[in-house]
Amino acid sequence: MKFFLDTANLNEIREAAALGLVDGVTTNPSLVAKEHAVDFKQHVAAICEIVAGDVSVEVTSLETEGMRKEGRGYAAIAPNVVVKCPLTTDGLKATRQLTSEGIKVNVTLCFSAAQAILAAKAAAVYISPFIGRLDDVGQNGLQLVADIVKIYKNYDWKTEVLAASIRHPIHVIEAARIGADVATMPFKVMAQLINHPLTEKGLQQFLADWRKAG
Repeated sequence: MKFFLDTANLNEIREAAALGLVDGVTTNPSLVAKEHAVDFKQHVAAICEIVAGDVSVEVTSLETEGMRKEGRGYAAIAPNVVVKCPLTTDGLKATRQLTSEGIKVNVTLCFSAAQAILAAKAAAVYISPFIGRLDDVGQNGLQLVADIVKIYKNYDWKTEVLAASIRHPIHVIEAARIGADVATMPFKVMAQLINHPLTEKGLQQFLADWRKAG
């Protein structure tokens, strides 16, 4: 399973990239806004220089033609840019048109298997089911991921399942168990995957024993 970092913070991306664990990055308008009045395209270009893998950049237009225009502009920033389009009628139209031009598309804000089927039919490179947001309203986000993985395998569709809106390590572990192709997560969740109190306790014990032996 590939690990994407869900952030627009350059320091977080650099630190995660230094670990050798980051295969790509996902961003959205909310994440970019947290970086305080940066030049959007320059900021995306900086991310693409740090990460060799796919960097998803979300459109803000709600209409097909606007999405196409934004998508073409984003794709011109760097060869590893992937355009994020919302799972709406206009978003699916834009997805089909952009992919026909050779531009990769990540269809985002997916909340049902029916929507995921349409994204695959539109030739999206990624489909992004939002696990955490479904959990927030009392639905099982991980079950949606499992349903999409199964359906895609039935037809050998090439669209990759990108588990998004990940809130904690259990989401990552279960998404991997289910067979999601990608998990995109905040930096703090990636750090939580590394840390375990028993690892730290064991390390301290080893060092204490070594000092005694010396």
